[in-house]
Amino acid sequence: MQIDSVRRVTVAVAAFGTFVAGLTACGAGGRGHSDPQPGAQATRSGAGGRDAHVVPGVGPRLLKRIPANSRQVVAVYGEGRNSADSTVVLYAKQGATWQRVRSWPAHNGKKGWTLDHHEGDRRSPVGVFTLTDAGGVLKDPGAALPYTQDASIAAPHWWARSHWHDFDYVIAIDYNRVKGTPPNNPTRPQGQAKGGSIWLHMDHGSGTSACVSMSKQAMEYLLRTLDPERRPVVVMGDKADLAG
Repeated sequence: MQIDSVRRVTVAVAAFGTFVAGLTACGAGGRGHSDPQPGAQATRSGAGGRDAHVVPGVGPRLLKRIPANSRQVVAVYGEGRNSADSTVVLYAKQGATWQRVRSWPAHNGKKGWTLDHHEGDRRSPVGVFTLTDAGGVLKDPGAALPYTQDASIAAPHWWARSHWHDFDYVIAIDYNRVKGTPPNNPTRPQGQAKGGSIWLHMDHGSGTSACVSMSKQAMEYLLRTLDPERRPVVVMGDKADLAG
């Protein structure tokens, strides 16, 4: 009888341990889509967890705009509609599951975000955009995307000195631009008023005109990792609009 009791206790403890482990795997205590944890890996759906088949923090409106054949997503989580602070997270699709790869602090437009971007509003456009072309002042660091090294991409030196290296590395965001051309191609298919030349580029420590900026190390990593065969896209916006 004593042996049977010990066995029952051992089984109960083991079951409890499995239950706790299951909660951890499902993201117990995690935040909801309206306040994502950009640094957390997507987990399988379950009580208190996220659905691994969606990009964390991205609601159905934007999720359905991610091409079905896209297997890399650069998610830009803005802190607020009027904030210049954001976090960039790279996700890769493994089978049907989106998995977190890396994350970095970042900046977006000085005045935050907008659903209707226009030239000079100093807000970054909310949306889903393909990433097809890269370039910069510096030589190609081993980019998988087509890379154009061109001194004319450099930030003008009448800008503050802190901005001079902003465009050492850039990845063009396909907003109002011609795909398959260098990032500094001035053609704007939707017209000048809709703005353009919106890039992922190197950070100077504060908000941008409309681009998303990150450290040199982050840009080098993205340039070497984003693969045109995996159809990379950027999903960007403030957390509320992303989740909407």
